[in-house]
Amino acid sequence: MRLSCCEYGVKKVDAVLLTHAHMDHVAGFDDVRRFNTINGEVVPCDPNDDGANGRTCRVVGKVMPVYATSETEEQMHRIFPYISDRGGQHGLYRPQIRFINDDAFTLRSGDDEIDVVRLQVEHGFPCCGYLLSAGGAAIAYISDCHFIPDETVERVSGADVLVLNCLRDREHPTHLTTERAVEYCRRIGAKRSLLIHMCHDFSHEEWLKRLPAGIEPAYDGQMIEP
Repeated sequence: MRLSCCEYGVKKVDAVLLTHAHMDHVAGFDDVRRFNTINGEVVPCDPNDDGANGRTCRVVGKVMPVYATSETEEQMHRIFPYISDRGGQHGLYRPQIRFINDDAFTLRSGDDEIDVVRLQVEHGFPCCGYLLSAGGAAIAYISDCHFIPDETVERVSGADVLVLNCLRDREHPTHLTTERAVEYCRRIGAKRSLLIHMCHDFSHEEWLKRLPAGIEPAYDGQMIEP
């Protein structure tokens, strides 16, 4: 996560949305602490205070809102037992996190607002994706699943962009095959569909050639213009 933020110029994070707590999705979570500092405020302090280390001021980190199901929150506390809404003592940094279990909410950054709806999917266990809407455009993000309930398909139908997992051609117990991913893309009918989470059975060029029009493989660092 740290390297990606550096490479792609991510300088500010206002909130974190978790789909589930598998390590390929949350292993970089500890680096959220950097954004606690960036979003925090500088306050004066006594140089002799614990953690001041001779400084006359210090940064008080701002707690990061993290949206997740109650099951994911419980798993995150087991994986990262030191996270809390208070951070560390004596100036030691810890991710300062406030978990929020809401099905629908609005994220605000300055004058910008993004409406978010949690999407129920199955990944061998209940998992979630997100529908994000702003400025009259909507993007549905479903990173991991092997089954999408009809009500979720209906909720995201006609989105401007669909981001959907597609592991490989062969069956897998917790991920979509190419055939099933394409079927969901057609049912949802987004203006543009991007497949993610593929294994290395095919190169990017091969994916481009074999996928139907309107469905394409995503790539690292891809920017989607509204």
